[in-house]
Amino acid sequence: MELIEYPDAEIMMIDLANTLAGELEGHLLNHDTVSFAVPGGTTPGPIFDVLCGAKHLDWARISVMLTDERRVPQDHARSNTRLVKERLLVDAAAAANYVSYVPSGDAANIAELSKTVEPHLPISVMLLGMGADMHTASIFPNSPDLATALDTPYPLVTVQPPDGLEPRISLSMQALKGAMSCHVVIIGAEKREALERAKTLTPTDAPIAGVLAGATVHWAES
Repeated sequence: MELIEYPDAEIMMIDLANTLAGELEGHLLNHDTVSFAVPGGTTPGPIFDVLCGAKHLDWARISVMLTDERRVPQDHARSNTRLVKERLLVDAAAAANYVSYVPSGDAANIAELSKTVEPHLPISVMLLGMGADMHTASIFPNSPDLATALDTPYPLVTVQPPDGLEPRISLSMQALKGAMSCHVVIIGAEKREALERAKTLTPTDAPIAGVLAGATVHWAES
């Protein structure tokens, strides 16, 4: 694991966006298409605001997918798809291919849904977040679906969070660990402390630990 510390979050977001753009550009030099997996939530929005304007990237050859999604309508305030479409897949990045794996109905056939993701694996460049509970994507400690998320051979998994929030669909640990490049972005002292704890734990207790070995972690205190 490599840890990069920044003087503030604004500088971190700009620098990380440029880093991600550079890695995507490098992959495009050697591959016809590349895949880019991103998180939802509140943290990555400023990164997307910078990255979407990267006109030097051939976005038409980049497939964007979420690391996880809440089972809510796409226009819902908590929809990660809404965030990506409003703040990443705009400007130059509007030409990117968006890979959606969330079913329209209540049922989720993981074997079938995985077929939408498998052509884009391994993930070329991946950005992850981390919660203070050391979850990443929607792989939560103490979730009833944790063992499946860690061990399933499928790249996707259905998840019921332990906090009673809406169910999710997430990339599995196998898909996350297979990424060719992994970046984790965190802000604040609480998450820095959680990161230090995770380094001493197994993925069962700290799911983020499953990807830390090959990750670059970007941190700013505020």
